[in-house]
Amino acid sequence: MTTIQAIRDDFAFLDEWEDRYRYVIDLGAALPAFPGEARLDVYKVPGCVSQVWLVTKVGKGVDPVIELQGDSDAHIVRGLVAIMLALFSGRKASEIMGIDAEAVLRELGLDEHLSPQRANGLRSMVKRIRRDAEAALKHPA
Repeated sequence: MTTIQAIRDDFAFLDEWEDRYRYVIDLGAALPAFPGEARLDVYKVPGCVSQVWLVTKVGKGVDPVIELQGDSDAHIVRGLVAIMLALFSGRKASEIMGIDAEAVLRELGLDEHLSPQRANGLRSMVKRIRRDAEAALKHPA
């Protein structure tokens, strides 16, 4: 999976937003296959115009590592899911709570180049990921 630093570097290299959109779509296309049995309402992220599913796997311990899987039925949104996974997945729950996703989106320029609906969908994804990380910290496995 692509790292958030690799995404930052690639975005810095791409000058045109048309190229950046294509890159985001390519990120989504490179996501691992999402299991069909996980396309359930319980995994859907509310507040997204497109359908978005996020599955959270919580490791063991008081500050567990959180692994995320995600998918969307829209190409650009699937790419945005890939960016969120690069930013959050594989990190400890406490790290996730400290990540300023809005700052990363501003740094990438996504905040001003996404429709309000897509920006709200991204915020919904972040809220869901943080909620799951917070729950993992409160109720260790």
